[in-house]
Amino acid sequence: MRLVVFGWGNVSRGDDGLGPLLLARIAEANWADASLIEDFQLQLEHALDLQGADLALFLDAGKDTPTPFAFTEIHARHGMTHTSHALAPEAVLGVYEKTLGRSPPTSFLLCVRGESFELGDGLSAEGAARLESAWAFLEALDRRRDVQSWRARISADRREKNKNPGVPQSPVGGKS
Repeated sequence: MRLVVFGWGNVSRGDDGLGPLLLARIAEANWADASLIEDFQLQLEHALDLQGADLALFLDAGKDTPTPFAFTEIHARHGMTHTSHALAPEAVLGVYEKTLGRSPPTSFLLCVRGESFELGDGLSAEGAARLESAWAFLEALDRRRDVQSWRARISADRREKNKNPGVPQSPVGGKS
């Protein structure tokens, strides 16, 4: 199964670099049949990088993301913002669909909670700990790299949340 992984952000802006840091770990682990794409932000052109992929994974950092991270399935969204730069992953999928006239590969987003995003900041202590947690999660995803297994990770978490609504946010869930 051919996988395309996007990691975006800026390592010079503290925790904003969590996506590229995770992408670098995937490169070091030499994931089989995976194309890795790093950039500061997602752009229109990234839709073409999805051609021939069976599965796509987007890696990012977020300020309001549940702790330590959120893992969700994402779908194409149409309607551009005022600029063609700094697109959301759903917008990239929408560009793929509109440009190529077919559905994009099944896609997921792993967004890691960040704390510090200022230019010149280093990775925060919280960001470093969440990076480790997200990496362990990604290793498990790679061991079972198929759509059904990845969806099952999301469904299992939803069932757990429904059984224990007072329990703190688990690592898999919706992006805030």
